[in-house]
Amino acid sequence: MTEDTASTTTADDRHDYRTGYRPGRRLTRSTDDRMLAGVAGGVARYLNVDVTLVRVVIAALTLITSGSAVALYAAAWLLIPADDQDDSIVAAWLASRRDDAR
Repeated sequence: MTEDTASTTTADDRHDYRTGYRPGRRLTRSTDDRMLAGVAGGVARYLNVDVTLVRVVIAALTLITSGSAVALYAAAWLLIPADDQDDSIVAAWLASRRDDAR
């Protein structure tokens, strides 16, 4: 007897190796691999690269842009949710303000 495996699909079957798209992949801030806010750790995990590389790129961008990249890092900190949370800091704050207004 042969087992019908054509009807079952796994996450690896849906992975598009040309574009790197994997269904269900979500950008979150790392709670395990963090130095400041976990942004670099989360981006590294999302891109599947070493976190040191992401930190070096962030530091280089900060130097090249005379510190403007710090604003982008802060925005990422506020807009990207942590691993253990569904909403970002800004989304949670806006939801609490909306609830207080009622």
